[in-house]
Amino acid sequence: MMDALQQYYGYLFEDELLEEIQQFGSFREVKEGDILIEIGEYIKYMPLLISGAIKILREDKEGDELILYFIERGDTCAMTLSCCMEQKKSEIRAVAETDTQLIMIPVQKMAEWMSKYKSWQNFILQSYNERMTELLEAIDAIAFLKMDKRVLKYLKDKAMANHDDLINVTHREIANDMHTSRVVISRLLKSLEKEGHIKLHRNSIKVLDL
Repeated sequence: MMDALQQYYGYLFEDELLEEIQQFGSFREVKEGDILIEIGEYIKYMPLLISGAIKILREDKEGDELILYFIERGDTCAMTLSCCMEQKKSEIRAVAETDTQLIMIPVQKMAEWMSKYKSWQNFILQSYNERMTELLEAIDAIAFLKMDKRVLKYLKDKAMANHDDLINVTHREIANDMHTSRVVISRLLKSLEKEGHIKLHRNSIKVLDL
């Protein structure tokens, strides 16, 4: 675990903090589609990603999901931070977008390190700011963008989170993430393909203008 910490977080954190992360953090591997955090649960650990990506979703009263943002290596989740610090139940669902490796940081240590390590405090505040920016972008997309632009933004975000312009995803999965119907998504995808933004394949989509 220390090798991965040194490789991906050594430039951010001092050696003492890296050693504490190794001592108190729990290494975990999850498969694509696994749920890491569920709505209504108390959050006892904060995820620190080593590889892969996670998508963060909200759910309405009818049980329909809406994607908020993706987190990837070097990131953590603002909603997780908020629930951890305030000891509230989770208001989001975190699902592995790809096979993912992460370190679970106990909430007690997260709070302790905020005052003990300036580098950790900076990391948390920067991560929080980045996630809030992404939340505002998600709100703007819903409020101001036409549905085809929202779909294209979703595909680009997904491609960047996966570090691959070829996305393995079905029309139904996109519809679920975007809280709409599969028929609408299929029509919009065909339109985006005609405009040269994407190339459709069976159960995958290639994003052409990242």
